[in-house]
Amino acid sequence: MTIQNFDIPSLHDDAGADAGDRLADLGRWWFERAGGGIALSAVAASFFGTGRYPDPAACLARIEPEDRAAVRAIVGRIHAGAVGAECEFRVRTDGQGLRWLRLQQIDTARSTVAAGILVDVTAARQAAARERFNFALTQYLVGTDSIDDAVTGILQLVCEELGWEWGAFWALDDHAGGQATLRCRYAWQAPRQALAPFREASAHLTMAPGVGMIGTVWASGEARWIEDASGTTDLLRAHAARACGLQSAYFFPVTFVASDACLMRPGVLEFFSAQQRQPDAQLPGLAKSIAAMIAQTVERMTQQERIRVRAQTDEMTGLANRAHFYDQLDRQCRDARPGETFGVLFVDLDQFKPINDAFGHDAGNVVLTAFAGRLRALAPPGWRIGRLGGDEFALLSAPGATPHELERVAEAVLDAGRRRFVYGEHRLAVSASIGISTYPDHGGCTRELLHAADAAMYASKRNGRNLASRFSGDGAPADAGHRIGLLTDLHSAIRRGEFFLEYQPIRTSTDMEIEAVEALIRWRRPNGEIVPPNVFIPLAEQSRLIVDIGRWVVQQACRDLARLGAAGLAGVRVHVNMAAPEFINAELPDRLTAMAASTGADPRHICLELTEGVVMKHADKSIAIMRELRRRGFGIGLDDFGMGYSSLSLLKNLPIGSLKIDRLFMAGVPYDRNDCAIVRSILDLGRHMKLTVVAEGVETDAQLGYLRQFGCPLVQGWLPGRPVPLERLFDLIAQPQAA
Repeated sequence: MTIQNFDIPSLHDDAGADAGDRLADLGRWWFERAGGGIALSAVAASFFGTGRYPDPAACLARIEPEDRAAVRAIVGRIHAGAVGAECEFRVRTDGQGLRWLRLQQIDTARSTVAAGILVDVTAARQAAARERFNFALTQYLVGTDSIDDAVTGILQLVCEELGWEWGAFWALDDHAGGQATLRCRYAWQAPRQALAPFREASAHLTMAPGVGMIGTVWASGEARWIEDASGTTDLLRAHAARACGLQSAYFFPVTFVASDACLMRPGVLEFFSAQQRQPDAQLPGLAKSIAAMIAQTVERMTQQERIRVRAQTDEMTGLANRAHFYDQLDRQCRDARPGETFGVLFVDLDQFKPINDAFGHDAGNVVLTAFAGRLRALAPPGWRIGRLGGDEFALLSAPGATPHELERVAEAVLDAGRRRFVYGEHRLAVSASIGISTYPDHGGCTRELLHAADAAMYASKRNGRNLASRFSGDGAPADAGHRIGLLTDLHSAIRRGEFFLEYQPIRTSTDMEIEAVEALIRWRRPNGEIVPPNVFIPLAEQSRLIVDIGRWVVQQACRDLARLGAAGLAGVRVHVNMAAPEFINAELPDRLTAMAASTGADPRHICLELTEGVVMKHADKSIAIMRELRRRGFGIGLDDFGMGYSSLSLLKNLPIGSLKIDRLFMAGVPYDRNDCAIVRSILDLGRHMKLTVVAEGVETDAQLGYLRQFGCPLVQGWLPGRPVPLERLFDLIAQPQAA
């Protein structure tokens, strides 16, 4: 028996009621409990794409397979006499695509015919899905830290939330010297969908902008919808789509306007479905929102990347800055495999400060920028370069670098430093001093490796500059453990009385009489090992230890000066090197006066030496302290003259009585024309400014003869005399060296 045999008033033509139902997206249904027949209103019939008295199987066929079991269960309950049954399910009809319907039973009596309504809830369902999707998308994009994670996550989110089987992102690949092409950068597919042919076709496909579906969407900036992927000629993968059963597809561009007003096109998103969908599916409605969020994320990450790069980069040279270079070295130490080695080159430019002084900071910046460019050009693949500050640079080798490779790169760096730098019409000359340390021989962390390389670099400077020195066992600790123990012992060396002084004669150049002596500190460890100053002084300079050591040197020199006076040698002056932190301390004059008074030393026989860098870096403080010390009778000398920041305009106002010609300039005398010219100029300068000039590093008779010829009053070096203990000094003063 069919339901048509029953008198159902709701099926009588009622134009007004039907029009109201259509406006409300509401249809009505009747179900014969005994026979299972169905009757539908005109609106309800349109939901299923059937007639008003359809075969139940025809209606069930329109319902999505995943929802059929739930609908069968509801029908079974109604058939058994239940009331108030309700459920939601999806139906798919030609021309309307996928729709959500809510079935509600509204009859209250146990009649032979059940009745109810069907409501189209597609809009509400899609709105809720959009809200849920946008929330999930926002959460995901805010939480991700990379473009890769963002795009792959979005592909999966769209496919899973909106029911698409395939999603991919196509982006432009720039090829040097060739045409840019679009490639499939990321892809995601439903786990249970067999899409291997389509994935392979996508992975191997490239296209120029404007070519094919992807290229057209990228070039035009307009989205495209296709209902039958297998029959679309410009898809370029139509055959693979047909083989995998893919039908509907949607393509839309991702674009945004950058802060510089340029249109940016990160790429194109595509999604494929194994079902034939309609253009009013959810994805097209969400496409602009998805693209906007991706664009915002790309822009945000691009800005973050700029900030990150800026925070890690030295602004002037474009190299890694100090902090980032340290991070890179930290990471390489941490990730090193057992037995793996690598090296650190610490580079300091020689003669850089005089360029700044003579030509200004613009010239210095030209030198630094050009030298950084030379380092980039010579560094082997995998090496990292950083500017640590000022004129200091560092290179970190790739893991596995051999000693030969380290030396080869060091030689290339030396050559890069020697080549002249052009500033306007000037050709500026500098050189480089390099220190080399290796992991793990010289340390297992950043601090240890840099300290070892720095110590080796200072050895290069002491040996004449323009050299590369390897951190080794020549009076220096060969491993990090030894060096750490050395630093620990250094803290208690003063208390345990392990320091002592030696004195190097400063003689007159004419008759070689001892005019003065320079106090030089030495350290003898409890095991009898003598640690040279070039090893422990850099360690002390890392902390306030250098101040404590400096004070000990001055006090001991005052005691020894008193002993010289008591022995009838009161005319000899003692030169003492001062630590930089001490010479900007306003309490220094009072402290030195008290030391001299307590030991009976005459301040007029004490010459305090400081470098140009100390004066220039803190000129306002140091010059005032220098004047006060001169007022109290102490002598002031400028050490390593010509190697620092001094300008002649400032030099004439310094309260100094002497200056030393740096040993670097003496190295080429009398054969190097430039060195000879510099030495003569300093001698003339000292004579006209009434300053006593001391030439350091005098080692040959030829050097001494040259200095005598041009009137250098005092000389110091291995030829005039090596450093000796105080007891030996008594004999040297009593028995003058033959002229």
